Amino acid sequence: MPGSLNPALIALAVALSAAVSDSVAVEPQAILEQTRKLRPAVLELALRAHDRAAATGVVRRRALIIVDYELPSFEKRLWAIDMDTQRVLYEEWVAHGMGHPRGSGGTMTRTLDLSNDGGSRKSSLGLFVTGETYYGKHGYSLRLDGLERGYNDNARERLIVLHNAHYVSSDRASKRLIGRSWGCPVVRPEITAALIESIKEGSVLWVYYPDPEWLQRSEFLEAE
Repeated sequence: MPGSLNPALIALAVALSAAVSDSVAVEPQAILEQTRKLRPAVLELALRAHDRAAATGVVRRRALIIVDYELPSFEKRLWAIDMDTQRVLYEEWVAHGMGHPRGSGGTMTRTLDLSNDGGSRKSSLGLFVTGETYYGKHGYSLRLDGLERGYNDNARERLIVLHNAHYVSSDRASKRLIGRSWGCPVVRPEITAALIESIKEGSVLWVYYPDPEWLQRSEFLEAE
């Protein structure tokens, strides 16, 4: 069930929380109190990933975007956090990839809906850094660079970007009809421009899914 994390994941988050709070200087509880669906263990792992990414020098903005693809698409499962003020800027719906053949996936993301392969129409998990903006067929959009080899490092080549689409809306969410993308994280048109402006060019975007192999292999989650 997406509402409860497995004990191994919780243990990993707890073990990492001390290092996170020291180096990132945030109070997880202050962030959680501003959200409805963000789970403590997922936040702790995201903070850890942000901290490790910042240590590599690739982070240029103190913003963290978390996407929890274990939650269903009709629930708000994207959060943009200002790391300096510890303020949650956005709590939003976000679509995941439809996979291939067309029509797979439904409201829940599955392991087989995740891929790093071109043409797969699937979402990728792991740590990304936001890149430059551009205007394309979906309007104002944001390029993403994946930093995890084998999991998301083909994102730019695959044209995996943050953009908007009509199939993500509060009305569609209430009817459990959020659509599916070709692998991009897709948000509501009403908030896209402001969201992109707050996270573009050097923020961490961290996409979570409880894939055991990735949780063990990700260099952004490994112990010191």
